[in-house]
Amino acid sequence: MGTLACILKEMGYTVSGSDQNVYPPMSDFLNEKGVSLSAGYDPVNLDHEPDLVIIGNAVTKFNVEARAVLQKGIPYLSMPQAVNKFIAEDKKIILVTGTHGKTTTASIMAHILYTAGMDPSFMIGGILKDFNSSFRIGSGEYMVIEGDEYDTAFFDKGPKFMHYDPDITIMTGIEFDHADIFTDIEHIKNIFSAFVKKIEKDSHIIAFTDNDNLKEILDPCTASIETYGEQAQWSFLNHTQKNSKTFFEVQGPGKAISIKTDLQGQHNLFNCIACIAAADRIGISDKDVYTALKNFSGIKRRQEIRGIKHGITVMDDFAHHPTAVRETIKAVKPFYSGGRVIAVFEPRTNTSMRNVFQDIYPDSFLDADMVCICEPGVKKKIPPEDKFSTRQLVADIEKKGIDAYCFKNHDEVISFLVSKLKPGDLVLIMSNGGFDNIHVKLLERIE
Repeated sequence: MGTLACILKEMGYTVSGSDQNVYPPMSDFLNEKGVSLSAGYDPVNLDHEPDLVIIGNAVTKFNVEARAVLQKGIPYLSMPQAVNKFIAEDKKIILVTGTHGKTTTASIMAHILYTAGMDPSFMIGGILKDFNSSFRIGSGEYMVIEGDEYDTAFFDKGPKFMHYDPDITIMTGIEFDHADIFTDIEHIKNIFSAFVKKIEKDSHIIAFTDNDNLKEILDPCTASIETYGEQAQWSFLNHTQKNSKTFFEVQGPGKAISIKTDLQGQHNLFNCIACIAAADRIGISDKDVYTALKNFSGIKRRQEIRGIKHGITVMDDFAHHPTAVRETIKAVKPFYSGGRVIAVFEPRTNTSMRNVFQDIYPDSFLDADMVCICEPGVKKKIPPEDKFSTRQLVADIEKKGIDAYCFKNHDEVISFLVSKLKPGDLVLIMSNGGFDNIHVKLLERIE
């Protein structure tokens, strides 16, 4: 919702907002863009009689401010409805969907379009370093949107991506997530299947073929489809990593492109390949693709180095799903062979605070040299029998021969780390929240 507020502000609308918890860097980003923000919800926030209220999916029908909107008869829209109304109506949409990699893939796609001189618009759930923004309003015909499967609003419980009519759809794979709204993997496959049926006549699909759940829902699809993966229409050869750079050769239908990028890990390699396939579909030159990926600076909170002090690197990453945690650790490991990879994890999402992945998380940390698990800094109403146990996770990781420790809060984590860290170590901090600014505080304490 913060991104949309900034877009509307830039388009000349007077914008204000309410939120219970806005974490850095988004709160800083909103302030920089001149969006006034009220902390907490209150009907008084509507006293200026707005022409329109956009209601986010975190707001329930019992929210006092939302109830006031309904009682006062103020017009309202959901976030994707507003995107279509104000921004995307006349654009060709490139929609990026899937459980993992949406933000990075959408960001790469936007950067390729921009490098090719196509003046794209985009709205993405992360801040692109090259633009210092999560959005852009361009005059070009294409708009890149990160398409989330999470529900839209209390008055529309369907997934947000159902609101868009994409020209090209990138599908990165399907796994179980969002246990607060989805019952099981079949539930998630059903909503993706409904999405595919909606778009199959109008959208060209670029799909990750190494994901069985995605392959299953695409089997009956009649849309034009290209695949990417290890054994697919779009794949790679000669993947090497050297001096913080990744090199590989993309193989596509009648196509071979050598690529150099700062992105790390095989999962990011596949994110690049999906975008290269889309760029080829649009007609972007190999030269522009190469230049874009070579110069792509990344996204904040995706393998973002927050600082290096006395030879100790502190990295921030948004990883929280077991697959994302595993692939992130695996990706950075080769670049820090001179020291230890110390994984610090805060399980604070609605899903990771439940025990649905209790038995799966331990294997996600196998490539770490040391693991620190911190109790989440937020509280959610979860039945005791469904709660995730950080202590059990630590015990299970230790059974696999890896040093693991459990902490009550971020201060305990910092105090422990400053007594253990050595030059050459990487501290990989993974959380989908602000984690009480642990990255900065740790860097300040390192001696």
